[in-house]
Amino acid sequence: QVQLVESGGGSVQAGGSLRLSCTASGLIYRRYCMGWFRQAPGEVREGVAGILSDGRDAYANSVKGRFTISQDNAKNTLYLQMNSLKPEDTAMYYCAADTERSWWSLLLPNYNYWGQGTQVTVSS
Repeated sequence: QVQLVESGGGSVQAGGSLRLSCTASGLIYRRYCMGWFRQAPGEVREGVAGILSDGRDAYANSVKGRFTISQDNAKNTLYLQMNSLKPEDTAMYYCAADTERSWWSLLLPNYNYWGQGTQVTVSS
């Protein structure tokens, strides 16, 4: 049974930083691609960043240059370093996993496995 558990969310002022973590179990981590998504109230879920098993990554235009996705295969853990946070980054952030997919589809929200989410709130 695949489980994804996010942590690291919280409240921060604009310009601040947070690092989200997602620990995976029940899967051969290195054979999966992983992604971070977010959803604000009343909005659709959107892809933030994704990474293939070979390390290639992709970012939404709104977070390029501010967010960095990384992973530690030995710890089965995915990270999202978020810098220069803006109030519009406020959302519930979700970790997702899937068997391998094309790079161009990394930010599409049709992953098979999802975590419960961690709230990020950025105040102005």
